[in-house]
Amino acid sequence: MKTYDIILWDVDQTLLDFEKSQSYALQYSLEQFGIEMKEQTLALYQSINDVYWKRLERGEVSRQELLTGRFRTLFEQLSLSSIPVKEFADMYQKALGSVYYFRDDSYELCCRLKGKVRQYAVTNGVSATQRNKLRLSGLDQVLDDLFISEEIGFPKPGREYFEECFRRIPDFRREKTLIIGDSLTSDILGGNNAEIACCWYNPEGKCREYPQTESGRTELKIDYEIKNLWEIREILSCREL
Repeated sequence: MKTYDIILWDVDQTLLDFEKSQSYALQYSLEQFGIEMKEQTLALYQSINDVYWKRLERGEVSRQELLTGRFRTLFEQLSLSSIPVKEFADMYQKALGSVYYFRDDSYELCCRLKGKVRQYAVTNGVSATQRNKLRLSGLDQVLDDLFISEEIGFPKPGREYFEECFRRIPDFRREKTLIIGDSLTSDILGGNNAEIACCWYNPEGKCREYPQTESGRTELKIDYEIKNLWEIREILSCREL
């Protein structure tokens, strides 16, 4: 079995439950403007947000365009013209970084892996939000470093992002590195671009829908697929943890 001693963890929807934090932040922010969040409002926002993040991954929009544009689009579709977009976006982002929810008891898993492998966070999230969330959760004290695309200067899945991460990892060895994440278009495609092993975290058992590019559908190399984060112990030969 191949051995790995460097783990790159995705944060949102892998180590932490982003969807729960997102729901809280949107509800809180809407309530500040006297608006009740309905189920369909959350579903609409999630679809709009997903489109914007995928556009960011492809380099079609800037981070700032994403942060405000997704709410501008949401408010247009809901006919909410009275809400100031920038003020709402800032409020939402602050609320998003104020809560966290672990997936699969990820904190305990990372604690048990500490000292056995080196662990790094790789995330496209907003720097202030991610740093506060990881600080509150305690993960920043367990992981060896945090690589946030806003600070790196390039987003996942770009090869430039990963090459800069690798430059910052002491004694980096590509063949000893494994990325673990839930997103095919960000984590797995990014791992393929960086030529490292990839583990797809797929708790819902989703079908493999490979990204579409100008040259056609991109076939992704997925080395491992897990439904629970603790399955990583078998891949790392650490079943006793």
